[in-house]
Amino acid sequence: MHSSAENNHSIGSKPLHGLYPQIEPYRTGTLPVDEIHTLYWEECGNPEGVPVLFFHGGPGAGLSPKHRQFFDPAHYRIVLFDQRGAGKSKPLGEYRNNTTQLLVQDTERLRQMLGIEQWLVFGGSWGSTMALAYGQAHPERCTGFVLRGIFLCTQSEIDWFMNGIRWFFPKAHERFVAPIAAEERMDLMSAYSRQLFSDNPSENMSAARTWGRYEGSCIHLLPHPDVEEEFGGDTVGLAVGRLEAHYFSNRGFFSDDQLIRNVDRIRHLPAVIIHGRYDMLCPPLSAWRLHKAWPEADFHLIPDAGHGAFEPSITGALVRATDQFKLAATGTAAPRH
Repeated sequence: MHSSAENNHSIGSKPLHGLYPQIEPYRTGTLPVDEIHTLYWEECGNPEGVPVLFFHGGPGAGLSPKHRQFFDPAHYRIVLFDQRGAGKSKPLGEYRNNTTQLLVQDTERLRQMLGIEQWLVFGGSWGSTMALAYGQAHPERCTGFVLRGIFLCTQSEIDWFMNGIRWFFPKAHERFVAPIAAEERMDLMSAYSRQLFSDNPSENMSAARTWGRYEGSCIHLLPHPDVEEEFGGDTVGLAVGRLEAHYFSNRGFFSDDQLIRNVDRIRHLPAVIIHGRYDMLCPPLSAWRLHKAWPEADFHLIPDAGHGAFEPSITGALVRATDQFKLAATGTAAPRH
């Protein structure tokens, strides 16, 4: 696939593709992965179709039924699962035995259980982190990548989330720091971790809801109060607040700049990188760095979008990307290099 600069708007400023119609899974199940965690998984679309794996964001954000709609259900065998501690996986918000390496192992166990040899890998935000980590660990199992809202889980990105966003969302950040004592605000991560992982359930939940509401309020280019409310709710808030603090405190369980340093392991595979020009949760520099390390991949900086996958131009770009891979698989067209 070719590389395109910011001013190439072939899948840019207006949506060329909408979501596919709503569908229900044809199969669901659970997968116990250790003595603590049991994962929820589902399959949608065509049981005989081309396998595609969906990684959700967060960590901890879990699945939405709309995530099934990025893919042509007549062509794709769509595999989605809630990662450890997220969504319908049990227990919710559990951070013990929860590392990136274990999530990668879970993904392989799921692939083997489903009898899939290779699949297209799709992920946005933390899902892009997982897609890169999984692909670099198991490149032979991947046919390509659709990556959105790139997050490399570096310390600078984490610092931006905790502190830098205030330059653009001062009110949201003010609400975020309000529950933290003034003398602890120099290290918000440590202060939040003490609350999120304390033995007091009500303190855990209050901190998690505040964390989730903060993230939800900064996702989109334009305000989406419903998303802020969802992220500040008990289910998403608890999982996102606790698991993001857990993963961020450990820099994603990666070595320094690991996902950029190991791009060569997957550079031979076709990929599409899609990022909102005004993404405030995951600033575009990370996507640009990945583009420079992986110049063979298609790169699209969407000029009228923030971070959200369901912002119209982002949705259009994502569906067009999965359609490109569909056409390549059917011989109608091929990914360009």
